[in-house]
Amino acid sequence: MWKMIQLSQRLQAVADLAEDAGVVADVGTDHGYIPLFLIACGKAQRAIAMDINEGPLQRAREHIRQYNQQERIETRLSDGLSKLRPGEAQTIVIAGMGGALMKRILTEGEATAHAADCLVLQPQSELPMFRRFLVEYGYRILREDMVYEDGKFYSMMAVKWTESDVGDNLQAMTEADFKYGPLLRARKHPVLRKYLLRQKEQKQKILERLGKNARQDVSERRAQIREELEEIEVLLKS
Repeated sequence: MWKMIQLSQRLQAVADLAEDAGVVADVGTDHGYIPLFLIACGKAQRAIAMDINEGPLQRAREHIRQYNQQERIETRLSDGLSKLRPGEAQTIVIAGMGGALMKRILTEGEATAHAADCLVLQPQSELPMFRRFLVEYGYRILREDMVYEDGKFYSMMAVKWTESDVGDNLQAMTEADFKYGPLLRARKHPVLRKYLLRQKEQKQKILERLGKNARQDVSERRAQIREELEEIEVLLKS
């Protein structure tokens, strides 16, 4: 039965970041695949599948019934973390949403997010802003991963809220860390390298097009692109 649960590469990487999940809450669960997978592989004892819309919850319920996991996986209609009590879940998964939305969910559900042992997060956009938010609000990045699937790059991270000195944590982060992930950089992650090479190629093409533009002054834009290329070159060599 469990062999039939095959996650996408992105969701597999998200699930892999959950360690000893205990009770897991999956925010924006969609089909309910992550709770099912985490229970199937023994990483979670129970799960709460949550979504703001009834449609995805109904799809999740169908899969939960298909695998006969009604006693171990509960579904809840919830805007973010609003229907999850602090301490009710040791692991919280939020994946496949924009960075701004995930920031709102963590801010509005602050007490619940702070009480969790681990939050596994996979923002689809605005990663520099989102990483900065995490550090500024006292979250420590425990693990990071990155995958390339269907022509897109996805970054995911496991974090935990701490009461450590936010100022010290901010000072330890560089702008490149916020852009590309401190642990991905430290690991010299192969997918990050692929992403940087892709960025380099795209920016070189932009610079070439700007060089052919004689109708307007693009000197500031060209200087910005050159600066970004220099940063990428440094990262590729580090």
